[in-house]
Amino acid sequence: MPYALSLPAPALSLLGTFRFEGAGGAVGVEASGRRLLAFLGLNRSVSRSVLAGTLWPDVTEEHAHGSLRTALWRLRRGSHPLVDSSGETLSLRAEVTVDVRAFVRAALDVVHADDAGVPAGPELGLLFAGDLLPGWGEEWVVFERERLRQLRLHGLEALSARLVRRGHHALALDAALTCVGIDPLRESAHRAAVAVHLAEHNTVEAVRQYRAFRHLARTELGVEPSAEFTAMLPRAPYPRRAREPGGPLAR
Repeated sequence: MPYALSLPAPALSLLGTFRFEGAGGAVGVEASGRRLLAFLGLNRSVSRSVLAGTLWPDVTEEHAHGSLRTALWRLRRGSHPLVDSSGETLSLRAEVTVDVRAFVRAALDVVHADDAGVPAGPELGLLFAGDLLPGWGEEWVVFERERLRQLRLHGLEALSARLVRRGHHALALDAALTCVGIDPLRESAHRAAVAVHLAEHNTVEAVRQYRAFRHLARTELGVEPSAEFTAMLPRAPYPRRAREPGGPLAR
């Protein structure tokens, strides 16, 4: 009895850059098809009217619906049917995997996890992936990009805190500093990094991280770190250097 071959599921990647992979590897998709797949990847189902009006906002309704029909027809020419149609509602076929959906699941799992453990698995690595569709300027992309960025930041901070409690300091610091790199003016990200340094008894590193943030906050925003952040550091004298960015630790 012959064995049936199990082909890889079609995969849509929207984090970092647009990429669609079929059974034979990466598949080229023309511009309107990329936008259509991206929108359906971010929205599980949508009406034809909403989709046409969102993707082609500067033309007549008739023209927009015509462009949508053309984009759908071009996608159907591929080896895999990608879009399901139920009356006026369109959605990606169930077998198409979307990295954004896996990312959201992983981030929410980390944020809502208890202290008994840290969610594991390859999806957790998506917290360290790139932004949503960088370079795309459509309003619906910009909104989702910021929403996912905020979810990523909260996920990384929560991951760092849980890894500290389990004694995985190197991984915790990597998560915290990745968060700092995404948003250097985010105090909670710097607090996460300081928490790791203190857990390792690297007080000098903790003070250096605090002072770097204080200098940045003063320079860019004209504000001081919160009392909560300052209270994290032990009350002890530290060597002071002339012309040190941010000056000595205020007490």
